[in-house]
Amino acid sequence: MQQEQSAIETAVLWLNDVIWNPSFIWLCLGVGLFFSIMTRFAQVRHFTEMCRLLFRTDDSTEHGISSFQALSVSLSGRVGIGNIAGVAAAIGFGGPGAVFWMWVVAFLGASTAYVESTLGQIYKVHDKDAGMYLGGPAYYFERCLGWRWYGILFAVAATFACGLFLIGPQANGVASAMVQIFGEGQAVTTGIAGEVGSHRLIATACVLVLLSFIIFGGIRRIASFAQVIVPFMALAYIVLAMIIVFININRVPELLALIVSDAFNPAAGFGAAIGMGVKRGIYSNEAGQGTGAHAAAAAAVEHPVQQGLVQAFSVYIDTLFVCTATALIILMTKQYNIVAGQHFAGEATQYIATYLKDASGAVINADPGTTAFTQYATASVFGKSGPVLVALATFFFAFTTILAYYYIAETNILYLARKFGWQRDVTLIVKLSAMLAVTYGAVGSAGYIWKLGDIGVGLNAWLNIIGLLIIFFRAGRPTIRALRDYERQQKEKATVYTFDPQALGIKHATFWEERIRAEAEKTKAKP
Repeated sequence: MQQEQSAIETAVLWLNDVIWNPSFIWLCLGVGLFFSIMTRFAQVRHFTEMCRLLFRTDDSTEHGISSFQALSVSLSGRVGIGNIAGVAAAIGFGGPGAVFWMWVVAFLGASTAYVESTLGQIYKVHDKDAGMYLGGPAYYFERCLGWRWYGILFAVAATFACGLFLIGPQANGVASAMVQIFGEGQAVTTGIAGEVGSHRLIATACVLVLLSFIIFGGIRRIASFAQVIVPFMALAYIVLAMIIVFININRVPELLALIVSDAFNPAAGFGAAIGMGVKRGIYSNEAGQGTGAHAAAAAAVEHPVQQGLVQAFSVYIDTLFVCTATALIILMTKQYNIVAGQHFAGEATQYIATYLKDASGAVINADPGTTAFTQYATASVFGKSGPVLVALATFFFAFTTILAYYYIAETNILYLARKFGWQRDVTLIVKLSAMLAVTYGAVGSAGYIWKLGDIGVGLNAWLNIIGLLIIFFRAGRPTIRALRDYERQQKEKATVYTFDPQALGIKHATFWEERIRAEAEKTKAKP
């Protein structure tokens, strides 16, 4: 059994290295810079407009959710275990400089998020059977490029990635946070995972019960839950970080200098800092993966660009606010170690730097792939209540992310069902697979589960980023045309924005074409 597990882990490591090769790291940064230039840095120019659009709640319909709800659903996916355990992993494997590269990928990735989310809106469909708007990369690849096969390829990859691979790290983070507080509990022998602590099993059961209640209620129940929980949990966590910052306010200039200098210091592992910073940045803010485009498409808006800008801002919220909060908590309290190379939990550890030590001065061998660094950091300030607060944040961050991943998997399985004539109750398979992934992720090895998550992120990102570039060069730059149209209406001080894809030379945006015709017919019918 041990040899079989080792073979599987070896295969996972190999596939992970193939997907996350250095060229992909630079591709992600390069594409973000490219779209930033092409949009004339819309993520900066339209910052005020982003903030205005965030709080529009009057645009939901019986078939779509509001912009704020769509933001909350996408933030459910962006703000997850990656904001706590992922930042810890970036620092633990890449040093403080990895935080700088997370900032860079967030700033550049905001433009990528704008492009993919605007495409999601332009090429969305009204699914009358599901009673909601659906969209995402599979939809815009087929409709914009006419590449049905590429849409199917992405939908298959996204279903497996979001329905199985990406859920595991979130569930593992929840269970690990609970264990950090209460311990493993009594050992329970299971048929699949061997001996598992009773407290870990209890945490797993709680997640499964809540998950089943919400996902059977569809996107509206997910959106209603997310719009209440996500803003509250993010704000509460940032406040927690700010308390630690104010206590150590004199160290802020020192830490900022450390982050920037370490980001370009070859002796400190320049390549590791970039690699881990970009990887964890993409994992956390999801820009380039295409996942945010699914929630963006579900929103009812006047113009596709509106949701594109909202989703661009969500990248800032995720990385510049929440991830930075975690980084400051860990770095200010010096409750971290820097590991030489990556490893699975339980392997012998070699360190580049050790700051996390017990009362006797011995190094604490805490796995960077968990929430341990963050919990030790808060414990050093708040005592025993610190890990409890982190555990609560981890639970809500991870749980809402599981919901978002489930929604993405369901959207893509519905796309496949339409293409292959499957019965619509095929979504039950996604529900069951999500629960299976939660169970396996919660009781599995943290390092192993994170590697599976990395594979899921990489598969989505490779397919989506390549597709975005092909759309830009072969399909007439629809997102740039839409942006210019929106900016024109801004200058004209429009009170109600309109979007006519045919007038802009954008083809196959059937939802908006039908909407224009319906509004024209209503106007003619008026006496």
